[in-house]
Amino acid sequence: MLITRETDYALRILRALSCGEQKSIPLICEEEQVPKQFAYKILKKLSSAGLVQIARGAAGGCRLSADPRQVTLYDLMAATGEDRLVNACTDGSFQCARSQCIPGGCTVHRSLAEAQQRMDDLLRSYTLQKLLED
Repeated sequence: MLITRETDYALRILRALSCGEQKSIPLICEEEQVPKQFAYKILKKLSSAGLVQIARGAAGGCRLSADPRQVTLYDLMAATGEDRLVNACTDGSFQCARSQCIPGGCTVHRSLAEAQQRMDDLLRSYTLQKLLED
């Protein structure tokens, strides 16, 4: 798991909008040094996740629609489709042949599942507000 460039750009976009004002995409890109081709794609994802509102037209732009105290880094990574798994076996749909043949299950899986839970909890502990204020 890594925070990809896409999530970094998404965080920058949210930072630009954290003032509560509506801003144009070109202005956001200029302020936050986000390439326009990424900004449009990312803003669509952020809008679908309910994090931003996009208004089209001459007076259009973007506005933060979620409470920065409630949006977490975990939420942002989910919105951008980021893979947050420490290992494939921590995905609930993963079928491990090894764990099925070991009495009591796989100890590696149990340890990685614990690490995954801790990582998810850590990502949920960082709100947008906390990230931008620290």
